[in-house]
Amino acid sequence: MKTSLTSRCINQRGAGQDQWMIIGHQENTLDKGRIDLLAIAPDASLILIELKRDRTPREVVAQALDYASWVDDLTADRLSQIYEKFSGGGNLGDAFKQRFNTELEEESINQSHQIIIVAAELDPSTERIVDYLSKNGISINVLFFKVFQHGDEQFLSRAWLLDPSETQTNAAQATAGTSAQSKEPWNGEFYVSFGDSNSRNWEEARRYGFISAGGGSWYSQTLKQLQPGQRVWVNIPKTGYVGVGIVQSAVEPASSFTINTEAGEKLAMDVLKHGDLYRDNSGDPDKSEYFVSVKWLQTLSEQDAVNELGFFGNQNTVCKPTTPKWRHTVERLKNYFINWNTNE
Repeated sequence: MKTSLTSRCINQRGAGQDQWMIIGHQENTLDKGRIDLLAIAPDASLILIELKRDRTPREVVAQALDYASWVDDLTADRLSQIYEKFSGGGNLGDAFKQRFNTELEEESINQSHQIIIVAAELDPSTERIVDYLSKNGISINVLFFKVFQHGDEQFLSRAWLLDPSETQTNAAQATAGTSAQSKEPWNGEFYVSFGDSNSRNWEEARRYGFISAGGGSWYSQTLKQLQPGQRVWVNIPKTGYVGVGIVQSAVEPASSFTINTEAGEKLAMDVLKHGDLYRDNSGDPDKSEYFVSVKWLQTLSEQDAVNELGFFGNQNTVCKPTTPKWRHTVERLKNYFINWNTNE
């Protein structure tokens, strides 16, 4: 089974996360170890994937943590070498841009990582250990993966031990804090990235009161963090901050999310510019667009977006930054968005 899973993951069909790009396979670590797979996410964080047969004993977790300590020290140059070897001479920056439609910035590489253990089943002690580590901020999860044969066809069954959005959230917070020395208590303000003008429109989000993300679970699942009453500061990547508002409802898929129009309440995908795309993807939980209703306190057009040297930015759709840069950013933004605290 391990060979089958490895090939499926390398071909981007198996690890349960089609939003990652595999960049390394069977790479030697310190102390004669050898990782199964190494992947990179759209925010340039890394994913260590360990594939194991049958039951997963607690020793596997210890091994994965040991390998993760090696991953944590990987530099941009070393990762480029790993990908060149894996791809037979390919360039990591070029491949990243082709896959994620954005430049790979060296300062963003390996700011955090996730540990994913793939197994047929899990023993209770390992389940408790993984759950404990996750609750204490370690980005670790287990993907149960079985292959069924029916004639000449193979079918896959897969399920996560923990909600993968929790694992990504842990990694995103690590990225947003960058290092233990620079971390500080979260200030209670949520960062939101409103990206990809080819699949969503900021002027519509302003008009109808929402934020959204989709096209892959990596982009949409962090929206689950948002609950009514929480404040969000919205940034359009490489443009600037364009809005501050209060969350009105929990995340909802495009198939059921409605907006108020002059003609009454309508399904968003029947009204919005990219509605046809949302409808086409609405039957796929991974690719679907997801929405969160927001009461805007103040917004700006893209042309008037606020951006200063030193402002916080992150590729995750939602995160809770724990870095002084985020505190500085919010305090500066309050000077531009003077209604940030109005009628909460």
